[in-house]
Amino acid sequence: MPTQAEKSQAFVHLHRPGNCFVIPNPWDAGSARLLQHLGFAALASTGAGFAFSQGRTDLSINARDLLPYLAQLCAASDLPVSADLQNGFGPNPDEAAAAIVAAAASGVVGGSIEDASGDAAVPIYDIGLATARIAQAAEAAKSLGFKFMLTARAENYLYDRPDVRDTIARLQAYQDAGADVLYAPGITSLADLKTILAEIDRPLNVLMGLQGVQLRVAELATLGVTRISVGGSMARAAYGALLRAGQEIMAEGTFDYAVDAISGKEMNAIFAQAKPD
Repeated sequence: MPTQAEKSQAFVHLHRPGNCFVIPNPWDAGSARLLQHLGFAALASTGAGFAFSQGRTDLSINARDLLPYLAQLCAASDLPVSADLQNGFGPNPDEAAAAIVAAAASGVVGGSIEDASGDAAVPIYDIGLATARIAQAAEAAKSLGFKFMLTARAENYLYDRPDVRDTIARLQAYQDAGADVLYAPGITSLADLKTILAEIDRPLNVLMGLQGVQLRVAELATLGVTRISVGGSMARAAYGALLRAGQEIMAEGTFDYAVDAISGKEMNAIFAQAKPD
C-alpha cells in the first residue's frame, strides 16, 4: 500500500494545470473499494453520506465525529483521500488548524474547511474571521511531513446567498491566506463559473450531483475546472434505490428491484481482489 507521502504526491499531481478529474465521495469502506475498483484516482469523504449511514442528519455531526470514518476510508483504499472537515472543530482559527492536524493523523492527504458557521442566525462567517481560519489551517498543513492539499470553501450558494462577487472576494482572500484549492459548492451556472475561474489562480473544485443544471465533465474541463466532487449524491442514490425497493415490496408485493441489483457473485469477486496492506 502506498505511504501517506506517496499518496500526497499523487494527489498533488492530479491538481496540475490543465488536468480535470472527478473525486467521488464514498460513505463507507465498501463504497470506497467499489469506487477504486472503477478506476477513480482519488476519493473524498462526505459528511452527509456518513451521517446518513449512521442514521443521522447531516447537520447533527461535526468534524470530530468524522475522524474514525476518515481512518476507515484510508484503510479500505490505497487511493489519496481528501476530507470534508466542515467548519473544523469550532469557530476559532486554532480549531480549524486542529482539525487539519487530526485529519492528517487519520491518513488523509487533503481536506476542506468551510466558512459556514452552523448558526442559523448568521450562517456564514465574517470574511475576516473566515480568512483567519484558513490562514491558521494553512500553517497547520505546512507543519505536516507531507504536502497536505488544503481546500477553502465559500458556502454562500448553499445558504441562499447567490452573490458571485462576495464569493469571489472570499475565494481570493482564502487563496491569499494559503489555500491550495478553492471550492464554492452550489454553483452550476456556466456564467458564474467562468467569472470565478477568471478571478482566481488556484485549482477550482466544482460540486455536481445536485438537482438542477448538470454539466458534463468535458464541459467543466473546457472551462478550466480542475476537480469535480459529488458530495452526498452517490450515497443518496444508493439509499434512494433501497427505499424504492422497500416501497415496491410493501406496495406491490413484488421484487422486480432485484433485476437492477449487482449480483452477489460480482460483489464477492470485487472484494476478493487484493486488499490494501
